[in-house]
Amino acid sequence: MVKPILGIFLFSFVFIAGAYFVLSSGNKPPISIPKYVSQDKDKPIIEAKETIYDMGTIKVSDIKEKEFVIKNIGIRPLLLSKISSSCGCTTAQIIYKGAVSKEFSMHGQSDYVIQIEPQTTALVKIVYKPFTMPVYGAVTRQVFMNTNDPDLPRLEFNIKAFVTE
Repeated sequence: MVKPILGIFLFSFVFIAGAYFVLSSGNKPPISIPKYVSQDKDKPIIEAKETIYDMGTIKVSDIKEKEFVIKNIGIRPLLLSKISSSCGCTTAQIIYKGAVSKEFSMHGQSDYVIQIEPQTTALVKIVYKPFTMPVYGAVTRQVFMNTNDPDLPRLEFNIKAFVTE
């Protein structure tokens, strides 16, 4: 009689503890991103000299990469968030001070936020794998991210290619 009751108790405990961890893992506190206006003198300012890149003619089996440079030329930290892409065939990573972020794609925006200190640079590495979603001919794919630069709240990078068999 004691063994079945003990078994039920242990099963119930494990089930309730597991449910608690699964449910509580999704409840992260919201990330506070400071807001600035254009008139602020002390604000982040993002500089991206290149936001469009033509990869030329590529094969559908190719994997192509491009790194774009971004710099915070302001005097407050620049925050990048809600990084995503226009297609599952295109991913992006942020490389900053030697640390490489996870890969971001079109499938769900992340709560990931990266802080770029004033007068420092980061790389936006975009990888295009046409075989993931095969399309032939002229193709344009985008990577999007939000910033706390009041003059450029949404930054978009474009890659172009002509995909062949």
